Amino acid sequence: MTVSTDFFASAVIVAGGSGSRMGRPKQLLPVGGKPVVVRSIEAFQKCPHVREIVVVTPEENREVVLRYVQGVRFANPGQTRLESVKNGVSCINASADVVAVHDGARPFVASSHIENALQTALEKGAAVLAVPVKDTVKEGENGAVMRTLERSKLWAAQTPQCYRREILEEALEKFGAQKEATDESQLVEKLGVSVRLVPSDYTNFKITTPEDLIFAEALVSTNSYQRTGFGFDLHRLEPGRKFIVGGVEIEHTKGFLGHSDGDLVLHALCDAILGALCAGEIGILFPPTDPTIKGIDSKEIAKKVLQIVRERHAEIIHLDATLITQEPKIKPHYDRVRASLASIFEMPLNQISFKSKSHEHVGEIGRGEAAMCQAVATVQVRKEK
Repeated sequence: MTVSTDFFASAVIVAGGSGSRMGRPKQLLPVGGKPVVVRSIEAFQKCPHVREIVVVTPEENREVVLRYVQGVRFANPGQTRLESVKNGVSCINASADVVAVHDGARPFVASSHIENALQTALEKGAAVLAVPVKDTVKEGENGAVMRTLERSKLWAAQTPQCYRREILEEALEKFGAQKEATDESQLVEKLGVSVRLVPSDYTNFKITTPEDLIFAEALVSTNSYQRTGFGFDLHRLEPGRKFIVGGVEIEHTKGFLGHSDGDLVLHALCDAILGALCAGEIGILFPPTDPTIKGIDSKEIAKKVLQIVRERHAEIIHLDATLITQEPKIKPHYDRVRASLASIFEMPLNQISFKSKSHEHVGEIGRGEAAMCQAVATVQVRKEK
């Protein structure tokens, strides 16, 4: 057959496990500050032929996914993996030429390998990513070796497993009730369709045990680099305005004058984050000349910055802000502000630093007429495969 250079591929990402071995759903476990399943989704979003992504996961998990990625659809998981796959496949577009089925707990699949598997499935009917088995494999019974298998013929199957849509649908309809099947390719093989092996790499492993998480964190660290950004903001203090720092309103006789709510802590932190990404500053995203955003809650500014962080495949790993003001006393509010910042930026509390200094009665700040904030952000950026 002639292989089309332009075809419609759908991806079904199975992320419905309960995580009994990990204590919680493994697809939501953070790796490098980002849920495992989100990394899997992002790999497919980079593939030019993948036109839709269906994530099979319970409703309670979907809000977490949507914090990081948009444009995906959802399906409910079944009692078994095959039931989950069937539920996902039933939701795909009827125009799909090829379907890729992927384990949501394999976050490091390379987009180039996905494309190779899709192209092979389009041409041959079925294809799975796989790697040669590295260890000598023994077949055992009752604690004894029965025979040694010929390693040169053995491959470890991975995902995605890709099929022409009509082949996968037929296999699931005829053999989808077979509980002993551990992947879809076994069902497709029963149809008499030859499943092609597409070479992958060993980083495309499935996170199953706590030890796997250690390897995953090490891999993220190896395939990423850190950047640091600096942010600064200053606002006048005026009677009748609210004194808001880090999303927390503190009672005071004066508040910050500004086009927004004047939260100079969030402004400085957002500029530091954008600086680390070389993504400009908040005055570009939210111009002070725009009357439609007058009085905007600065948490909305932080939300937009967080969206940019995720679009750049980055994670904020540390924030440090110092508020410089003569009044009021800020130290009693440290814990509230840190907790607020952790919530706003969706980060662990132990990665947030907040403190304050007086200006020793020097200048406008020392006279209680203004306040300023200096901030530093450290961001980890993933290298593109």
